[in-house]
Amino acid sequence: MNKEMLPAAFTARIQEMLGNETDAFLDTYSAPRTQGLRLNLLKTEIDSGGNAADQAVRLFGLQPVPWCPGGYYYEEPARPGRHPYHEAGLYYIQEPSAMSAAELLAPRPSETVLDLAAAPGGKTTHIASLMGGQGLLVSNEIHPERAKILAENVERSGIMNALVTSATPGELASRFPEAFDRIMLDAPCSGEGMFRKDPDAINEWSPEHVELCASRQWDIVQDAYIMLKPGGRLVYSTCTFNTKENEELISRLTANYPDLELLAVKRLWPHYEKGEGHFVALLAKGAALSPGNASFSAQDSARRRGRAGKGRTGGQAEASAQAAFRQFLEWAAAEVPGLRSEGVPVLFGDSLYLLPSSFGASFSPELLKGLRIPRAGLHLAHLKKNRLEPAHALAMALRPEQATRMFDLNSDSPEARSWLRGESLAVPDDLRGWTLVTVDGLPLGWGKASAGQLKNHYPKGLRLP
Repeated sequence: MNKEMLPAAFTARIQEMLGNETDAFLDTYSAPRTQGLRLNLLKTEIDSGGNAADQAVRLFGLQPVPWCPGGYYYEEPARPGRHPYHEAGLYYIQEPSAMSAAELLAPRPSETVLDLAAAPGGKTTHIASLMGGQGLLVSNEIHPERAKILAENVERSGIMNALVTSATPGELASRFPEAFDRIMLDAPCSGEGMFRKDPDAINEWSPEHVELCASRQWDIVQDAYIMLKPGGRLVYSTCTFNTKENEELISRLTANYPDLELLAVKRLWPHYEKGEGHFVALLAKGAALSPGNASFSAQDSARRRGRAGKGRTGGQAEASAQAAFRQFLEWAAAEVPGLRSEGVPVLFGDSLYLLPSSFGASFSPELLKGLRIPRAGLHLAHLKKNRLEPAHALAMALRPEQATRMFDLNSDSPEARSWLRGESLAVPDDLRGWTLVTVDGLPLGWGKASAGQLKNHYPKGLRLP
């Protein structure tokens, strides 16, 4: 794009911020946008030698991102998003600057973590990767359609310990006060760092839009504060450059909540670093405020709560979920004997999910009443009349050695592409039953083998044209 396309008010504000560096910054808009991907550490290891990740590094000519182990740059012709490795969840396509946020949050495996504005899933999948499948990750997106995309990315990445919700921040704050060890708030912003990636963002920008975003961010970050445990850590990040949505908001936050300590601020500028730009602040919450000093009250919390709808929890629902879980365990004993199956079973219609054990230790299932939940942990199975079908999410979360039967495809073979299009494959006659289909050892989904044919159970909505 041409820098002359930029709004005059935006250019003037950059001049105020950067002074004699302004030309260097504006010149970046004439350069190609930065492309990146981040390896999924739930499915691979960095520099382990000879695995699919090493093959991807060679295949796409990847170059390391300095601030993110497992993060890499690639050039546009590589097209890693169209490779079977992407469908297998080996990596997530993510703008390199954005990788800084989860690295600064540094979640630990045993913790309870919230990603408050999570779609499409870049930071959620990064956090889950760093948590190593342990603890509890609640990933929230207020918009239902974006929450669906978030849930799909969680599924493809093989994440077992994530609860995907679609609620307002205020609704979550009323249910989960001081509940999270770490919170990621990638705040909805004016998107100045998206101009080179998405020129349409230029048309949406205005000084008034910046003010609107800052006001909305202030409301959301206060809800994040309510949900953060004393001693917990909050990362606030944006993909915008202006101080109103960044430094000024953080200053207002620490002024109004004196138990918050600013630990670090990181700015990535595109004329200094190879990336589109990002702002990240890390804050820690000290001891709980006394009622006389607190910036919110019980009445405020009640107003935020709203009215909860009817949920699916309760004694009868719990009994049904336990019965369905026993049926699944009988199936799993023969088909996926290596599966770790501890957790809290939840039944939605004919779909059986398993919340991680840490959910039951931290929260009551009653807290889920009335919440819109696109994904309640790991989707285990569909329970049909007199039969059980394993869920695609279960396949994506497995390691090949956990399944009784596996059929591996070469990533550059015609069969791999055929499978992703939903076609059946010829297999040996002695292969029978549910089979984990893999590509270079990475799970792709389920097939059911019979009489020399492997029937394709790859979800229709994910199939390639």
